[in-house]
Amino acid sequence: QVQLVESGGGLVQPGGSLRLSCATSGINFSVYTMNWYRQPPGNQRELVATITSGGSTRNYADSVKGRFTISRDNAKNTVYLQMDSLNPEDTAVYYCNAAHQGPVNRLYWGQGTQVTVSS
Repeated sequence: QVQLVESGGGLVQPGGSLRLSCATSGINFSVYTMNWYRQPPGNQRELVATITSGGSTRNYADSVKGRFTISRDNAKNTVYLQMDSLNPEDTAVYYCNAAHQGPVNRLYWGQGTQVTVSS
């Protein structure tokens, strides 16, 4: 059974930091591209950050460049999102996503973790 479990969300003041984690099981984590998405209230889900299977390539949405850092630990089957200089516009439910393209394309989602930035 495939599981992606996010943690680390919560309430933080503007300018603060949070570190999200996404622990996976049931997949060969090291071959998956891992993504963080977010869905602000009343808006569509959007891609925030991507890291390739080996960790050599990372991409970010323009809105988070320079503030967020995606990383992974293939030994722990876990992907992280370090979020610094948070502002109220970062308020959203954050989801991790595992994607693998092969003979059969595979895509898995976590259940999400709420991040609220407010004073």
